[in-house]
Amino acid sequence: MADRLGPDKVKLGVCCTLWWNDDFPAIDAGISFGQAVSEMALAGFQGCSIGHKYPSDAAELKAALDLRGLRVSEPWTSTYFTIGKMRHKTIAAFEETLAHIKALGGTELVVAEFGASSHLLPVDVFANRPVFTDAQWDALTSGLDELGKIAGSAGMKLSYHHHMGTGVMTRADVDRLMASTDPALVHLLLDTAHIAFAGDDPLELARAHADRIGHVHMKSIRPEVVSRVREEGLSFQEGVELGVFTVPGDGAIDFRPILEVLADADYQGWLVVEAEQDPNKADPLEYAKKARAYLADVLGW
Repeated sequence: MADRLGPDKVKLGVCCTLWWNDDFPAIDAGISFGQAVSEMALAGFQGCSIGHKYPSDAAELKAALDLRGLRVSEPWTSTYFTIGKMRHKTIAAFEETLAHIKALGGTELVVAEFGASSHLLPVDVFANRPVFTDAQWDALTSGLDELGKIAGSAGMKLSYHHHMGTGVMTRADVDRLMASTDPALVHLLLDTAHIAFAGDDPLELARAHADRIGHVHMKSIRPEVVSRVREEGLSFQEGVELGVFTVPGDGAIDFRPILEVLADADYQGWLVVEAEQDPNKADPLEYAKKARAYLADVLGW
């Protein structure tokens, strides 16, 4: 596969969620920013996401990443288009993030709609996730098109991250979002584990929207934990702490056919390893190296 998804086409990144959790800061083993980014480079990755332990000053952060040969793969910006009086604040926050990422030399922007999301709450993540009205869908999709225009005018690419506990969680939700947004402005971030956790097939999602995929989060799931979350009505945090997510090369997802779909679609962009695991239970460097070795085997480099 090295001839079709080689280093001239894709870049390999890793999310800092292996080292700590930005949604749930209590999930932490005390690993510093410096140690985390050093281990990312040591494991053989070219880039990384941004987390809450990173320096806020763009020059300081860029120097630290440059020292280790890393680039920024993406930031995260939450949107709140589906709840009251948040459109202006959502756009302002997005523009602030865009400026920061551009100063770091990044070209990618990732968003997810968190209006009324259940994923941060201590409640059943399935039973309490929002189901948008038609008006909320219109607010979301028009808002995303606007963000896409802002990103495009700055030479940046916008990708939407479907996510557990949100109003865009299932395959049907993703299909509606893709059908209702401008393909030139809004791309899809394919998160293999979030769609599998939701009960849908990541391979089929990749096939359905191969031409819209602008970014990829590669993480796997442990099906026995997914079953427990469903059966016991657990929260998203409880699922994470029980180990619902893990890296490629571990867990239940076979990434080879997914990567074949991306290769067939001439995908060019980031392949970002992610696993929201408790670093006290899953050594981050060990799992980062496991994922990189798996990708080396599959990709051929």
